[in-house]
Parts: sequence; C-alpha cells; structure tokens
Amino acid sequence: MAPKIDELIQKIRELEEELEVEFRTKREQFQFIIEEKRVRFAEEVARQQRRLKTGLFRYLAESRPLNVLTAPIIYAGFIPFLALDLFLLIYQAVCFPIYDIPKVKRSEYLTFDREDLPYLNIIEKLNCFYCSYGNGLAAYFREIAARTEQYWCPIKHARRIRAAHDRYPRFFEYGDAESYRKGLERLRKEFEKGNGIKQGGKKAQKGA
Repeated sequence: MAPKIDELIQKIRELEEELEVEFRTKREQFQFIIEEKRVRFAEEVARQQRRLKTGLFRYLAESRPLNVLTAPIIYAGFIPFLALDLFLLIYQAVCFPIYDIPKVKRSEYLTFDREDLPYLNIIEKLNCFYCSYGNGLAAYFREIAARTEQYWCPIKHARRIRAAHDRYPRFFEYGDAESYRKGLERLRKEFEKGNGIKQGGKKAQKGA
C-alpha cells in the first residue's frame, strides 16, 4: 500500500475521532445519558420536550393526504427488508466461516433509540423505527458485501465510484496484475481489528 494512501486513511481516522468529540458535546448540550441501551433525559428537559409533542389526532389531521395514501407503499418495504435480514443471517452463518471472514455484528449497525424521544408521538416513533431499520440494515448489508468483495475481488474500478465503502481504498489498483496475484492471499487475511479497516461500523480501524 502506497504511503500516501496510508497517510490519507490516518487523516480520515483522526477526523472521525474529532467528529465523535463534537457528537459528545452535542449530547451534553441536550442533557441526556445512555443507560443500558436506553436514553434518559434530565427531567426538566424531558418536560420541555413533551410540551412540543404533537398529539396523534392533530398529527393525522395536519398530514398531507398524499403522505397518508403513500404510507402503505413505504411500509411494504418491511417485507423485502425482513427477507434480506434473514438472508444475511444465513449467508454469514454458512459462508463466512468457510472463507475465514469475521462476521459483521448486526447490533453495531442497527440502532433503535428514537422511541426514547419525549417529543415524538406513536406514529412518528414508528416512522423513526422504520427508517432506523432500513438504513441500519443497508449499512449492515454494505459491510457484509464489502468483506465479501475484499475476499473475492479486491480490485478498484477503472472509473471513479461514488461513496465507496471503507475497505475500498486498500484494494488493488485497476490493471495492477502483479500486485493482485502477489497480495490477494495477504489481503484476504486482513480482517482483524487494528489493521487499517473500519471494523463494525462505529470506529475507524485499520484494514485491508
């Protein structure tokens, strides 16, 4: 791996750590803590937020008719989401041990904590649950696919791609046959924490 790429990856890690500090500062601003996976607000803050809650009947009355009519289409996505979730469970359980690829921890990608927000009504909480599930599942799927790609085809594309996954920068350059043949088996083993690959979706780590 070129030193320049290693240097850029290190800078990305430092920026992510700086961003996490900013997130912590924001959390302190809104006075909440996380206890056993549940979010707890200071009592005065929670009381103020409950005053901003929109009642269920008012929420429905003020909703755009087209939003209501399209809701069944949106929620129909639960069916393919659940099917994908089940497939990923089976795929990892069967294939990853054979390839000696560490399994992706589902719990690190799917986070459900918006139901603890006092200013959301039941429909808003359901919407937040759905969005959390859909986007979390997409991130979980992306990491599984990225680890699979690292094992089977860790080669960069000739064209620039948008929003490449975190493992992509360490893939072999397009057309670099020698590096690919010499380094493929090495790269297939570089899944452990601390080797440059972002592991688990919450902390930037070293990788392939």
